Amino acid sequence: MLNFLPHDTILVPQGAEYQAVCRGLRGTTDSIPAILPIPVGMKPLLQYLQQSSKNGQFLAAKSRVLILGLCGSLSDRYGVGDIVLYQNCLYQGKQQQCDRSFTAELHSALPTPHSPVNALTSDRVISSAAEKRHLGETLAVDVVDMEGFIALEFLNAAGVAVAMLRVVSDDCQHDIPDLTGAIDSDGSLRPLPLAMAMIRQPIAATRLIRGSLTALKVLEKVTNQFFSSYSNQSIVEDTKG
Repeated sequence: MLNFLPHDTILVPQGAEYQAVCRGLRGTTDSIPAILPIPVGMKPLLQYLQQSSKNGQFLAAKSRVLILGLCGSLSDRYGVGDIVLYQNCLYQGKQQQCDRSFTAELHSALPTPHSPVNALTSDRVISSAAEKRHLGETLAVDVVDMEGFIALEFLNAAGVAVAMLRVVSDDCQHDIPDLTGAIDSDGSLRPLPLAMAMIRQPIAATRLIRGSLTALKVLEKVTNQFFSSYSNQSIVEDTKG
């Protein structure tokens, strides 16, 4: 069980990921910090963080932010449903580090060892399996997301300790639909372009949906683990397959 303080905050991409985290909190008995949905994508997230900081969020002395959500795999070592704990995020040759102490605390709260991974943040959806593997090999990164680097860059500069834990929703062996056009400028999903992207690639869409459902179930369980008094509860049992 993690020891959260009143001024700590949890950030989760809005939509299904945020809902999974909220479900994971049901039935927990311990006090929990603020849990806030954030927009998807780098630019919308930066605008959100800038506005939030003006309102005094995240900037309390010794405050910490835990970022939860899903990610894509860029390595054969990580498949759908795997929990990954970040040690850093890379974007256009620049790197931002997660807080070592906070990350170590998360590591100790997990029931099985999870070596911290190197992550890549992208300003678009990486949909091609070939591109995923190429990025993983050439940049020496393990997973990809669309928010990690900008969150670390902004919050590290503000003196906020950040840790990041995600669950893999798609592997590097298969294509997924290109959903870049389905993400609006405010970081929300556009239903019609999303549906069209899925229809154009039905097999890839089915695989992505199944992987996402598996990953969301793990995300729900790991959230419950962090805020439950029963720290020996299994997180990933019966979530794969």
